[in-house]
Amino acid sequence: MAKRLGIGIVGSGFNAKFHLLGFQGVRDADVLGVWSPNQKNAADTASIAAQLGVGDAKPYPSIAAMVEDPAIEAIWLSGPNHARVENVEEMVSAVERGKGELLGIACEKPLARNVAEAKQVLDLVNKVGVPTGYLENQVFAPQVEVGRNLLWARGAKLTGRPYLARAAEEHSGPHAPWFWQGKLQGGGVLNDMMCHSSLLVQHLLTDPTKPTSTLRPKKITGHIASLKWSRPEYVKRLSATMGKDVNYGTTPSEDFAAVMIEFETEDGQRVLGEATTSWSFVGAGLRLSAELLGPEYSLQWNSLDTGLKLFFSREVQGKAGEDLVEKQNAEVGQMPVVAGEAWAYGYEAEDRYFVDCFRNKRKPWLTFDDGLRVVKVLMTAYMSAEQGKTLDFPGPGIDNFVPAVAKGTWQP
Repeated sequence: MAKRLGIGIVGSGFNAKFHLLGFQGVRDADVLGVWSPNQKNAADTASIAAQLGVGDAKPYPSIAAMVEDPAIEAIWLSGPNHARVENVEEMVSAVERGKGELLGIACEKPLARNVAEAKQVLDLVNKVGVPTGYLENQVFAPQVEVGRNLLWARGAKLTGRPYLARAAEEHSGPHAPWFWQGKLQGGGVLNDMMCHSSLLVQHLLTDPTKPTSTLRPKKITGHIASLKWSRPEYVKRLSATMGKDVNYGTTPSEDFAAVMIEFETEDGQRVLGEATTSWSFVGAGLRLSAELLGPEYSLQWNSLDTGLKLFFSREVQGKAGEDLVEKQNAEVGQMPVVAGEAWAYGYEAEDRYFVDCFRNKRKPWLTFDDGLRVVKVLMTAYMSAEQGKTLDFPGPGIDNFVPAVAKGTWQP
């Protein structure tokens, strides 16, 4: 297929802009459209695409208008969690009415706020037969993929499969107010970021020559806590920053989560995945880390071990920003710098992969079905945390379960 893939992006926030950076390393696609409920934001994001040279993007008045344009052949869905079902309904309606055709829809994590919504999204897309891709950047991070492939090819081949994987994503908190609101986001840090870490441990423990589904979650133990942002001084600070709708004195969400997943292998072995996520991390900025351990080998990755560090004395009084690392927490002292974050975090590789799949009509190894499985893991973890015990996967009544955090009834 010689033609470049025309892409439309739903959303104009932080995540959408990371994908624009990622598309700088994708040769066979052009970002041609952006839709956001805020037209100014859509226009600004479209202009960023043009400035980066990733496509002559323009803002669209609606998702339907973008889908109906023959130039738009695939959608990257990066809108907020609470708008997911509505956004997909509008896309599918346009296709169903014969107003547009799509080669694929790629959706950011999580697929939805809970299992019921995830199934609704999956059913909607299956109804019109549009191929899907589940966007999960960390499993595409170059350090993860190179390390995983080498360990399985050398260590596991000679001494046996790995038996323990660990993954963590930690930073000081999200950018936008809706992330902090359990009812809009679907939970707290567990729903926001454990989708990354839980899939990453499964990915690391899976033979690269086999699908992720060959490693089956059997038991899940979850724990959630509010360690920082429900303290009185930080309740005030958070409301001052994010607005009056974010009040962790009355309706907190968890800012720390830990999950232990017991997996069963194809030959009946039990292996473990240990994942933690935090909005209460204090450090240079976003820290991604992973480990994989086997009988005679191990892997370690830390995104802040960058090889590049800058030092600023007290005399360098610059304004706050994120020019050194995502979720940057300081501008003075010795700071690690992540050069090329879209590459380092896996956005570039995942965008390249899904473009290739949609262009050449190949089924991706991560689809909305995988996104649904991840949501089931997250909801079982919430259920386990609420009940204070380990649960078989999937948890009982998972299809209709909504976490207490998402209901606004959870108290730490």
